[in-house]
Amino acid sequence: MQRHMPMGYRMRNGKIFLEEENAKIVRKIFSDYLSGISAYAIAKELNVNGALNANNKPSWSHNSVGKILENVKYMGDELYPQMIEKEIFNQVQNRREEGKQKIRHVMQVSGRSNKNPFIGRVCCGECGEIFRKYVENCGKPSEKSKWKCKKYIYKNRVHCICGTITEEQIKEVFVRAVNQIIKTPSLLEKKPKECPRRYPPKFWRVDQRIRELEADEQFSSKELAMLIFQRSELLYQTAQVFDYEYHTENIKQALAHKELQTEFQETLFLQIIKRMIIYKNGRIEVEFINGLKIHETYKNEADENETYKNRKKG
Repeated sequence: MQRHMPMGYRMRNGKIFLEEENAKIVRKIFSDYLSGISAYAIAKELNVNGALNANNKPSWSHNSVGKILENVKYMGDELYPQMIEKEIFNQVQNRREEGKQKIRHVMQVSGRSNKNPFIGRVCCGECGEIFRKYVENCGKPSEKSKWKCKKYIYKNRVHCICGTITEEQIKEVFVRAVNQIIKTPSLLEKKPKECPRRYPPKFWRVDQRIRELEADEQFSSKELAMLIFQRSELLYQTAQVFDYEYHTENIKQALAHKELQTEFQETLFLQIIKRMIIYKNGRIEVEFINGLKIHETYKNEADENETYKNRKKG
């Protein structure tokens, strides 16, 4: 039984006790995960710090952290003393389920071969809306399709003047951006700056009250336990999941041993692109899943019309 006991517990004289040194690691794993840090990032930090796992080895993985986060024994039962409060444990499970739902959604989207890969990934840099595909002269020899801002026409009026872009242009820009990384892999090492977290007023009120109760040494107060739970919930709501290293590694694997690209690959696009932001001045911001942004240009419709007019005048 000792060998299969969850990390943070030890048996003495037939009774299970908390092993405080390892229990601190377990509590920190729950706390970090609830604050928005991924299981992958937690495992990496534990490995860097040389923290020992249940087998007394400094070896952690996404899966080993996940098993700790899902172990119901940490809430306590007739054999195991409580290490993690039930409310905290349930919050962690909710976040893990949200992550699984997102993964399932991505897999479903990726599995739909008839779904256009640009839906939801091409956005307007002027008003923030997504781009939609519009087909002109449908069914006729002159049929052509372009992508426009969803709010190009809003309430029967021109609302956004971002312009249009063709699928060929989107594909061309993607190929150029990917080739930049293939030619200069060090671009992936430019870690984006994390935006400072902004807390709602309620967080500061709760935090202040917790400090007051702790100053009065009311550590067994039910109010203190409730407020700590509220503060954790507020922290989770404002948390930013910043999986730079994890996503960067995924990009590196996707591009491993690839030569400079000459054609658009839909699978690669879905693997490594978070979104492409289109601006009216012919600029495109290509954002990869790790936050890296590469700026490219395209010739928008307004520019093409102006060039055509100038040629006619000439």
